[in-house]
Order: sequence, then C-alpha cells, then structure tokens
Amino acid sequence: MNDRSESSERSRRHIASLTESGRYRLLVEAVTDYAIYMLDSNGFITSWNPGARRFKGYEEAEILGQHFSRFYTEDDRKSGLPARALKTAAEQGKFEQEGWRVRKDGTQFWAHVVIDPIWDASGSLIGYVKITRDISERKRAAEDLKRSEEQFRRLVQGVSDHAIFTLDPEGRVSSWNVGAMRITGHQADEIIGQDFSRFYTDEERGAGAPRLALKTAVEQGRFEKEGWQLRKDGTRFWAAVAIDAIPDDEGKSAGFATVIRDITERRETQRALDEARESMFQLQKMESLGQLTGGIAHDFNNLLMAVLSSLALVRKRLPHEPKIVALLDNAYHGAERGISLTRRMLAFARRQTLTIEPVLVPSLIHGMTDLLQRSLGQTITITTSFPLGLPAVLVDSNQLESAVLNLALNSRDAMPGGGSIDIRARQESVSAESGTLKVGRYVCLAVVDDGEGMDEATLSRASEPFFTTKGVGKGTGLGLAMVRGLAEQLGGTLVLRSRKGQGTTAELWLPAATQKPGEASAGPPTVVPVPGKKTRALVVLVVDDDGLILMSTTAMLEEMGHKALPASSGKQALAIVARDEPIDLVITDQAMPQMTGVELAEEIMTQRPKLPIILATGYAELPSNPRHLPILSKPFLEDALARRIADVVSP
Repeated sequence: MNDRSESSERSRRHIASLTESGRYRLLVEAVTDYAIYMLDSNGFITSWNPGARRFKGYEEAEILGQHFSRFYTEDDRKSGLPARALKTAAEQGKFEQEGWRVRKDGTQFWAHVVIDPIWDASGSLIGYVKITRDISERKRAAEDLKRSEEQFRRLVQGVSDHAIFTLDPEGRVSSWNVGAMRITGHQADEIIGQDFSRFYTDEERGAGAPRLALKTAVEQGRFEKEGWQLRKDGTRFWAAVAIDAIPDDEGKSAGFATVIRDITERRETQRALDEARESMFQLQKMESLGQLTGGIAHDFNNLLMAVLSSLALVRKRLPHEPKIVALLDNAYHGAERGISLTRRMLAFARRQTLTIEPVLVPSLIHGMTDLLQRSLGQTITITTSFPLGLPAVLVDSNQLESAVLNLALNSRDAMPGGGSIDIRARQESVSAESGTLKVGRYVCLAVVDDGEGMDEATLSRASEPFFTTKGVGKGTGLGLAMVRGLAEQLGGTLVLRSRKGQGTTAELWLPAATQKPGEASAGPPTVVPVPGKKTRALVVLVVDDDGLILMSTTAMLEEMGHKALPASSGKQALAIVARDEPIDLVITDQAMPQMTGVELAEEIMTQRPKLPIILATGYAELPSNPRHLPILSKPFLEDALARRIADVVSP
C-alpha cells in the first residue's frame, strides 16, 4: 500500500470514530464559501467557521460573544431589523433575506442570509444557526442586466420612426413602442394581446401570409419582406417588415421581435425617380429617332422632288400616248404618296414647314365636315360641340385639318361596325409649367369615339412612331406620332385616354392666339402676286449640294423661260456672284455642308444688298433668319416655284 492510500484510510477511520456532532463540525469547518455560525437565543455569536472569517474579516477569538447585529448597516440596526430577523425565524421557522452587510473593515457586501432556530428536546429555543453568502457579484451582474434591459427598453420606447414590438409564440402582440403607435395609430392598451395579422391586408390574410411569416422566422431565424400594411383607420402604407425568432434556453421559439418601417415616401420617391428616368430614356430615344427620321425624310424629299419634277417635265414634252401617259401618271401618284409619307415623318420629327396663323377651331371643323363624312363613311355619325367665345389658336390650318382627319380615321378603324365620333373643344389655362406645356391659355380640341378602346399596354405605345395595331400594309404607324409632333411643334401636346371596350379620347392642346383671325401679324411685309401676271425672264442663281435637285430645279426654271446658273456649294455660288454678271434672283438650299443657305445669303447681301434670295428647305426650323428670307418648301414643283418667284420679284 502506498502513502496516499494509507493517508486516505487513516482519514476514513478517523471520521468514522467521530461522534455525529463531530462530523457535522468537521463539515462546517471545511466550508469556505459560506459564513456558517451559531447564535444563542439572544443573538450573540457562539461559533465561527473559516468561511465567515474569510469574507467578514473577523477572527474567531475577536468575534465570539459579540452580537450578530454588528454585521448590519446602521440604518438596519436603527430600524430593528436584527431583532425582527430572530423573531421571524423563531415564529415562522426560518428567516431569509438579501441585503447589505458590513465587514470588519467597514466595507459592505450584498448577502443572502438564512437564519434557522435551534430547539432542544423539550421544545425550548436554545439558539440559531445563521448561514450567510456573499452574492455581491451576482447582484452586480443582475443590476447590470437590469440596467441594460432598462436602457434597451428606453431605447426601444424612444424610437419613433420604427415600429418595434414583440409577439408571443402564437403571434399575439406582447409589447408596443412609441414608433408602433405613431405608424399604425394603435395605442398599447388596445393592441397588446391582439393577433399581429390585423396589420395585414385582407388579401394577404386570405393567402396565409401572417402565419407563413412566423413559420419562416422560426425555420430560418428571420423573415423580411416589403408590402402593404394597414393602419388603425384602414389606410395602407408600404412597409419594410423584419421578424426575428426569439429562442428559449432549449432552442424552441419563445416569441418574435418585429420591426416595421413606413417606407411609403421612399417608395414613391423611387417610383418617381424611375418614372423620370424612363421618361428621360423615352425622350432621348424619341429625340434620336426624330433626328434619324427627319434626316431620312429630308433626303427622301430631295429624291421625290427630283422624280416628280422630272416626271412632270417628261409628261409635258412627250406626245400624247395614252399608255405612256397612264404609266407616267401612275409613277407621279406613287411619288405623291411618298411625299405624304415624308410629311408625316417630318411632322413626327417636328421639322415640317408650318404657316402659323390665328385659326378659329369651330370654323375649321365645320369647313371640313363634308371631307370628314366622305372619308369616314355612312356608318359613322359625326357630332360637334363648341362653346361660344372660344379663342382662336395659333396653328397651321392645313396641318391641323390633316391631324383631325387622322384622329377621325383612327376612331373609324376602332369601330368596324359603325359608331359615333364627337368633336368638341374647350378653353383651358395652365398656371404652372407641365411637361411640354408652358404657362398660358390653351384650346383643347378633342376627338371622342365609342369604339373598341385600348388596353394600358397599347395606350402606352400608341403614339410611338411605326407602332400600329392594324394589319400589314394597312397603317404606317406614323399617324399619331405625326399628330403629337405637330402639337409639340406648335407649343402644345397630344393627350390620349382610353379603356378597353370604352372608347378613346384624343385631345390636342393648342396655344390660344392673342390676335384674332384676319389681323395682320408682326413681321416683314410680303409681296402679294398679281393673279395671272407672268414674271419676266430672269437670271437665277440656283444653289444646292444635291445634284439631282440642282438639275431638276434648273430644268424647271428653263422650262419657265428663265436662265439658270447652277452652283453645287456656297463657295461656288460666291464665285459666280463675284464675276459681277447680271443676276436677278438667288434660290439656295438651306441645309448644305460648310455653308448654310442663311450664311450664304448674308455673304451675298454684303455684295448685292438688293438681290432677292429664296431659301429652299424641307425643314421647319431655321437656326437664324435675321433677314426674314422667303421660304420655298421642299419638295416643290413648277407651279409652286413660279408662285414663290412671283412673290419676291417685281414684274
């Protein structure tokens, strides 16, 4: 047997030889984490263990015979707590309390105290056993936890822009902060204990969304979603919802922590931003498409002019052969249809030449009623309604007639079985700039039908260029685009409203005129040609960078009896002018490289101030025309050329 075994055996035999009271004393003496000591019936200390010595600081010799009240604070002694503790232990069989106690050095510690009475065999009280434990660390931890919880509670309660609340495992509200009250409108006393599903819409409750949210939170630890939530008054708000599962000590769900933010304003702001971006994208796309379309139409105009003028000259010079004339007429009419298409393209691109003047809408519509009825057919009923005193509008009357006819034909196509079209107008005022409309007075000319109407997807694209719902070969897709382009070029806009099966309303908003029809407009005076009077033979300088146009214009001038001096650029034209030979008139293209027609005119006028100059262009806008030069719209034929020459050249 080794030394350790021998020592253990001796200890066992020693403990066994002790009396029961000796064994208890040995046990008490071995305890160092508890102060275990005895009091006599009056509260004086009769025993003292090492645990008491360790955290109270008194040696056994200096504390035996002392009254246990010295361990209490002065306030507790004054209140009689030591005596009440003994009395309670004697009467109730036990006294238990937590409180401050005092060490020998005067420092205090938080103690858990138990006092039990000791009775002898006859039932007489002979003393007390007192067990004290220093639980200062536990108290500090508890206080720290309580303080932390209080700070967190105050933090949560102080948050007003977030609804923060808890749910029990069944989804009933168990706490409610100020933010929740502000966002939802529910007071704490009326919502605590209620199921949180009341914040969801009927649609989501019917789909089981609230239960699915809690199930997801339990399974995944967290549930997040954005959607509509309900306030107390029934109004909706767009909410960001986060639900976290709160596990208990065994990992099961003890409830849920819920945070809701009202992000309605942010959502609306984002949606407005997205719409603005989309509008900007569409604007840029339409602008690019407009530039492309305008450029193509301009070049196509030049080609058609060359074709038309050549066909007209050939037809005049050929002998009358019915078959040949029919073919020429067919080609001529085909080219005219091409011109109609280019006008639509230029209208969409807002580059057609306009003659803007005050026009009375009722007079214009009544004047084209027969044309409308013939174009629409007998199955369509046309009604008109205009208020008295409707102001005139600033428009090109021919283009407005074309736009109204276009809208009416679209309405007819939406009523294959027949129907009615109502053309009406009203006066409107715009007090704040909106879209393409500036502040001012407008006349709203509306074409209303009771046809098939359009769904939202079709309506959103209806005025896009080349978009059509008609069959192949039955529409160019430029009709509404042309109308919109015309309206916006005039300073107005086109507004479409439609619902499937409920018809369509097309509104043309046009600027009201300050002048009355027939009044002279501000601007340079024009020469009115004398009907039937021919222009004398002229020497005409013709300038165009397009060889086909230059050739056809020269041919038309020579057919009219004039002498033409062709020039393919501004530089070449200036060289001809510098030769100082007689020139009666200059006809120049506007859109030329290196030098525009306006720039060429300025150069010529410095040398020959009185020389008449005509600008030929297929575009409406001129970057600058300070001399108010007369315009000859492309494509032009011999009659239009002759009329414009007669306007500017004296006989």
